[in-house]
This record gives sequence, C-alpha cells and structure tokens, in this order.
Amino acid sequence: MLETGIVFRVADLVIEAGALILSELQRPGGPRGSGYKAEVDVEIEVMLRRGLEKIVSCDYVGEETGSHQTGHRYCWVVDPNDGTADFLAGRSGSAVSVGLLDEGEPVLGVVYAPATPRGPDCIAWQQGMHSLLRNGQTIEPCGTNRVLQGSVVFVSSAAASKRAENDILCAPAICEPMPSIAYRLARVAAGDGAAGVSLYPVSPHDVVAGQALLKAVGGDNFDQDGKPRYTASAEYVCSVKQCFGGQVEACRTLLARPWLNLLQLEPGA
Repeated sequence: MLETGIVFRVADLVIEAGALILSELQRPGGPRGSGYKAEVDVEIEVMLRRGLEKIVSCDYVGEETGSHQTGHRYCWVVDPNDGTADFLAGRSGSAVSVGLLDEGEPVLGVVYAPATPRGPDCIAWQQGMHSLLRNGQTIEPCGTNRVLQGSVVFVSSAAASKRAENDILCAPAICEPMPSIAYRLARVAAGDGAAGVSLYPVSPHDVVAGQALLKAVGGDNFDQDGKPRYTASAEYVCSVKQCFGGQVEACRTLLARPWLNLLQLEPGA
C-alpha cells in the first residue's frame, strides 16, 4: 500500500519545481527555448526525478528524461511543464504534472500551475483521501460539475481565436481557453468546470495526474472513442487523438459534437 501522506511531500517538491517556471517567466527577454522545447523543462524534470525517487523508488516515465521500467507495481508519470508552447509565448498557465500509477491505475496526482490569473494553484490527491487538496486546504465539497448547463468547458488557449465556434461546441456551457491539459483536468476535478478538452494528441505524462484527480471525484478521461486508454506500463493501447476529461455525462455529450470541423477552421484549437 502507498504510504499515507506521500502527496504532501510530492506537492512540496512540485511547488519547488514550479518556482523555476516563475523565474523563467521573469527573465529579461522571456523564457529560454523555442517551439515546444524550453530549457527549463529538462532542469525541472531532473530535479523532480531525483526527488520522486527518494519518495517512492519505482519505475518512472518522464517527458524530458525518458523512462525506467522494471515491472515495478508503481510508476511515476511526469510532465515538468505542460503547456510549453504557451509558456514560451509568454502566456501564464503552464503546469507541473506528477502522477503515480499502481499497476496501471492512477493513485496519486499533483498538478501545480504557478502563474495563473487566480494566482499559484496546486491541486492534489492520493488514494485513501476523501477530498482533494487545493493549495494545502481541503476542498469541500469536492467534485466536478456533472452537467454543462451554467458551467465552463476548459479548452486550449488557441481556441481564443475561434471562441464563438468553441462556445457552440461547448453549449450550454461556455468555453474558457487556457494552457495545459493537465491543469484543465485538475480544475475540472476541483469543481471549476464541467470538462477539460484537448483536440490534439496527448501522451500519458500529460494526463495521468489529472486523471487521478478526476477519478478521485468520480470522473475520468476519455479519448475520441469514449474510452480511457493507457496501460500498466504507462503507454497507450491506441493513439489518443483527442482527450475529454470530466464526469461521464458531460464527456459523452461533448464527444458527440463535431470537433473536427473546428480543427479545419483553426489548427491548434
């Protein structure tokens, strides 16, 4: 069994890593890097990997430093800076994402966005907890919105250029563009919205932590075919071209919408 209270140590480590994101955003001339690669991403993951292996020495899958897999029941799944392209463009909202799988099942998730319009935001949970933690405080009540009416669907920041079209697809909710699918899923788990959406392929390191948070409140992640799709080795059974995270009712409704029409209008939406 996973030791009680590990999530607090992981959250402390993730918040420490998030300070590097803030430092980069404050650099004269902006963060180092270009395209989808920021230099600080590797620096953050090296730090996280060392720290996480001290907390639970087990298998590891990371976006930047590769994987170490031995068949251990536990596996860390890490994205040091989800939303790098937005981060390099100077947009706040990228997030550090750390999840832990137990024989393929998410049992811990910590997602920390150090720079958002609402301030630093860390959402965390581990198996055995009855509520999520948000910035160190228990969320009461915790749980995603089950319906779209009067709610929000979190979409990528690129959707801002086609907001009206996105609102139609999200109706009767409205869309809210923002970086980082990991943080979108975390905010849904915390009850801020009905669903989080990515219309472009995601990898396990993008969503395992968010899926842990969603499962804690009765939600889940779904791919374009309506099924969660990663295995015990933190790999996908099939390519995940689109991701919808939230309660089943909201996700099923959104999955039926013609999202591919939007992609033809605006790549990256």
